[in-house]
Amino acid sequence: MRYLILSGAVLLILLIRPPFTMAQESVMPGGEAGIVQDPRIEQLVNKHIQASQAIKTMDGFRIQLFSDSGNNSKTRAQVVYDEFMARFPETGVYLTFKSPNYKVRVGDFRTKLDAQRFLNELSGDYPNAFIITDQINLPKVD
Repeated sequence: MRYLILSGAVLLILLIRPPFTMAQESVMPGGEAGIVQDPRIEQLVNKHIQASQAIKTMDGFRIQLFSDSGNNSKTRAQVVYDEFMARFPETGVYLTFKSPNYKVRVGDFRTKLDAQRFLNELSGDYPNAFIITDQINLPKVD
């Protein structure tokens, strides 16, 4: 009796399996394979592409040259900003205010090693400068 039930189960599995296997095969005329997908998948992919293109920053490093609060801190920050721009016009300079401090940060370095190399160049003129993690601008693609 046990053999009969086991044989019936195996026979049932073998009879059910071929339709599932054959349903996966969809060959179009000319030997091309076709993909059947929900049209909403294409919409999701397009939304992901648009969202990725909207992102203009990434995690990276900058060098902080100046941070101060109080009277005339904005003026002093602007002086540091202008001096740096005159010496290194090709390097990004960012003057920010986050209460109560004005800060001057420079560079858009993807690695800490790149930031350290540039900091070594600046150490004579800006002895108190240091590397910080920040959101940096994406590199320009030519």
